[in-house]
Amino acid sequence: MKLAAVFAGIATLLPLSLFAAEDPLAPQVAEYHVQYGSIGLGDATFVLDKPVDNHYHYALQSKLSLLIVSDERVISSDFTRNGEQLLPQRFDHQRTGTGSDFSEQVRFDKDLNKVFSVYKAETKTLDYSGPLYDAMMVQLQFRLDLSLGKQALAYNMVKDNKINDYTFTNLGPATVIVNGHKYQTIKLEVKRNTDKRRTVAWMAPDLGYLPVKFIHQKKGDSALELSLTRAQFGTTTFSDDLAKAE
Repeated sequence: MKLAAVFAGIATLLPLSLFAAEDPLAPQVAEYHVQYGSIGLGDATFVLDKPVDNHYHYALQSKLSLLIVSDERVISSDFTRNGEQLLPQRFDHQRTGTGSDFSEQVRFDKDLNKVFSVYKAETKTLDYSGPLYDAMMVQLQFRLDLSLGKQALAYNMVKDNKINDYTFTNLGPATVIVNGHKYQTIKLEVKRNTDKRRTVAWMAPDLGYLPVKFIHQKKGDSALELSLTRAQFGTTTFSDDLAKAE
């Protein structure tokens, strides 16, 4: 198993929402435990800062390891908000650890209708047509749309010098237990044209559509799973009155 390949999809596929009361874009911190099958790999922390003059900063730090293999990432997104639409500005992804290090930077220029992307030292210019997102703030838009009751959950995301389409299918209500807590959730799956990969997230409406559990699995492999371990909204830390133990 190549650990770097397993970790690579985490920031892209996980709806990185955090504990919130009503507004999915309120300042927040969330921590998730990451495991591959029954093997614990480490933790990932996501932070959404308080906006300054409508400028938001969203960041991820993860440190994962398996035996002598390691993977560390620092990812950040800067964006603004226009009503219920998020507008990307800058994205940065730095990866270090076992194997080849790499970086990715994306700058969105709405005035020029262009996106300037650098991935693994290769530069690409893309057309900025219609709503576009980076691999971090797309998931906040996803969460905001869920809170508004939107049914169409399809997003064009800039990643790896390309524009990728992500569409989610609503599988309906589901009860899930995570770390001893029972949640009433909405189960969502990434729509794909193949059965070789499956990505599922359990979003808790009572917690501002916080994803309390996420699974990504390639056919024939163990599942990569992230589960919520701690969340904080403002000065309030997640408490048991919001999710009763089974």
